[in-house]
Amino acid sequence: MPGYETKTESIVVTGADNLQIRSLLDRQQFSDPLDAALRMGISSAAWPLFGLPWPSGNQLAQRMAVRALTAGERILELGCGLGLPSLVAHRRGSEVTASDCHPLAGAFLRENLRLNGLPPLKYRHGHWNPSVAPRTETEIAAVPAVQGLFDLIIGSDLLYERDEPGDLAAFIGAHSAPHAEVWIVDPDRGNRPAFNRRMAEQGFLRREERLDIPATTIAGAYKGRVLIYRS
Repeated sequence: MPGYETKTESIVVTGADNLQIRSLLDRQQFSDPLDAALRMGISSAAWPLFGLPWPSGNQLAQRMAVRALTAGERILELGCGLGLPSLVAHRRGSEVTASDCHPLAGAFLRENLRLNGLPPLKYRHGHWNPSVAPRTETEIAAVPAVQGLFDLIIGSDLLYERDEPGDLAAFIGAHSAPHAEVWIVDPDRGNRPAFNRRMAEQGFLRREERLDIPATTIAGAYKGRVLIYRS
């Protein structure tokens, strides 16, 4: 993987077996020689964020590890990054589609499937900002965009930017089945109230669960909430 350094570590997910995860070495890694990420609106500072394990992603993975399985249910993870929740659900036998807009997210997902001896998992390009530059025909052929409707849409730490037009909520609404559920694990970002209003405009009802997890010998403390929406 030229241009950046990686590491492989065993990630503990409460309620599931550990996962071997290949990630970026640190936040200093960057490589975008063809400006593919830049055209997606991903700056050099934001570029490495997809390739790092995040506490909110681990919290979501834990919930996917113990969630009851439903035959035929379709699950979509938004902004998957390293895709820990998708990997956990996929290993349990769920029908999962992982999605992200970062040019390297799919490659890292395939590598982590290989490291854990898992079969292929569907990966799609998912970008909810319509103002970014359109992808090239080659990029579209390599990674098709998210299509279809899903029964459960999940994501972690997605509300890190202001979204005045409500693009994320509109994207979720466009890909939600008639009786869908949406889970967003959020570390109390300031953009949450606006997102809640946009989801209400899309016809979703909301409830929240507080997360106040104390530190352990293997993980730091976590404070946030799970936003649960139903259409």
